[in-house]
Amino acid sequence: MKPLLAAALLLASPAQTVRPVLDYASAATIRDGCIDWAKAHGLRMAIYVLEPHGMAVTLAHMDGVNPGTGEIALWKATSAAKFGRATADTAAMNPPPNAPSIATIAGGVPVYSAEGVLLGGVGVSGGKPAEDAACATAGIEAAGLKASK
Repeated sequence: MKPLLAAALLLASPAQTVRPVLDYASAATIRDGCIDWAKAHGLRMAIYVLEPHGMAVTLAHMDGVNPGTGEIALWKATSAAKFGRATADTAAMNPPPNAPSIATIAGGVPVYSAEGVLLGGVGVSGGKPAEDAACATAGIEAAGLKASK
């Protein structure tokens, strides 16, 4: 009888709100889709895929990438993940130079669910800023997710 009572109480209790999250499988698909795009365009990239609080879900540094390139990719990913805006758009806002976690160079792209929920951000560096952004977007699309609401 006790298990039955516990189950009834559990069902009667308010539950935690369920919301979409960026899981590892989707993040890895984003990363790999970006790598495929970079290879097809003869580029070597550093890629970070973060959840909305800025924690890494996955990352990659392709062979031959300058170590500093990874730091730039992380900066871009952090900005896109935390603020839900592409870094190309953030640059147009003209933020102060010392604003924390705000990147102002294209290559950071937010990741949204089909329902418009912010799941995180992708940061890419290694090419020209427009190439970095295109690589991130290609990865997001490969995962069946969106780069904007």
